[in-house]
Amino acid sequence: MAKFDKFQVMAKIAAAPMVPVFYHKDVEVCKNVIKACYEGGVRAFEFTNRGDFAHEVFGPLVKWAAVECPELALGVGSVVDAPTAALYIQLGACFVVGPLFNPEIAPVCNRRLVPYCPGCGSVSEIGKAQELGSDLTKLFPGDVYGPNMVKGLMAPIPWSKIMVTGGVAPEKENLEKWFAAGVYCVGMGSKLFPSDKVKAGDWKYVTDKCKECFEIIKGCKK
Repeated sequence: MAKFDKFQVMAKIAAAPMVPVFYHKDVEVCKNVIKACYEGGVRAFEFTNRGDFAHEVFGPLVKWAAVECPELALGVGSVVDAPTAALYIQLGACFVVGPLFNPEIAPVCNRRLVPYCPGCGSVSEIGKAQELGSDLTKLFPGDVYGPNMVKGLMAPIPWSKIMVTGGVAPEKENLEKWFAAGVYCVGMGSKLFPSDKVKAGDWKYVTDKCKECFEIIKGCKK
C-alpha cells in the first residue's frame, strides 16, 4: 500500500518540483542515490522499471525509505501496462509514471488513489489522460518537443500540470526555459547523477546538485 496518496504526492511535487529518475540493479547503490537526493531536498523519487527483476530491487527500497527517508514519496517509472502498475502498487509505489499513455493503467491507479502520470506527445493525449484522472501528465521526450510545446499547450488548457522528462539538465538556463514555459515540475535522470559520480560513490555531488536545482527553480517561481 502506498505510504502517501495522490493528494499528498502532488503536494510534495509542488513543494519540491524536481523528480529524480534512476535505476540500478544494486539495491545498495539505489539507497545511496535516494538518500543523497533526499538530503538535497527531493521529496518524490522515480525508480525506473528498466532491468530484469527490477521489482525485486524496488520492494526492499520502499521498506528502507520508509525509515531512512520518511517524507519521501517513492514511485515507479517506465510502466507501460496495467499488470506492471498493479505489481508496483502492491509493493508500495506512491505514484506510477510511463513513457506512454495506456488508458488501462488509469483505473488501476485511481482505485488506490495512486497518481498515474502518463507520457503524452499531443494536446489530445493530455486531454484524454486528464479525463481518465491523470492530474499530472508527462511531456516526453522533452528534448524533442522543447519548451515551446509546453507554452503552446498551456494557452488553451491552462489548468494542466505538466512534468517534462528528457532534455532536462541541472543548469540555470535549461531549467529557466522549462519553468518559464509553464511546467509544473521536471524529471531528471543521468545529468543529475553522472555514471562516473555514481561509480565513484560521490554522493555529496548528487546532494549538492539537487540543492542547486531547487535554488534555481525557486528563483524561476518568484
